[in-house]
Amino acid sequence: MNIHIICVGKLKERFYTQAAAEYAKRLGAYCRLTITELPEERLGSTPGRGEIDAALEREAGAILGKVPKGAAVTALCVEGGLCSSEELSAKLEAWAGSGRSTLVFVIGGSYGLHPSVKSRADWRLSMSPMTFPHHLARVMLLEQIYRSFKIREGSSYHK
Repeated sequence: MNIHIICVGKLKERFYTQAAAEYAKRLGAYCRLTITELPEERLGSTPGRGEIDAALEREAGAILGKVPKGAAVTALCVEGGLCSSEELSAKLEAWAGSGRSTLVFVIGGSYGLHPSVKSRADWRLSMSPMTFPHHLARVMLLEQIYRSFKIREGSSYHK
């Protein structure tokens, strides 16, 4: 299985990079993981709605240009549905069983994702009703993907 995470923004804080690297290493036993970091559009300190929308549209072009043909796409967004770790594991297994060997997860930047990315997604997923930094969302997603594989193999990692 190929898992491709497309992220807007670069991890800078050492604790995020270390955590992401650890889960990426663990996932190497289960899938081929690719993480693509795209630059976040620069905005002033108090951007207007029009500026934000234009920046999200430019980011969307970059995101959609990185999505492989035939991939199952999940957009992480606040409008998405919630699911348990077991449900995520079952979703990944169902996609793999349906012949979709490439799964793409998209994490937007500070202002989220443009509607065109959300409409391209096969699934919209919310990590929580709470708000998290998008960098932390990447670490959380990597952990949940790893947990999904551990659930599938019946490991004690998921208790």
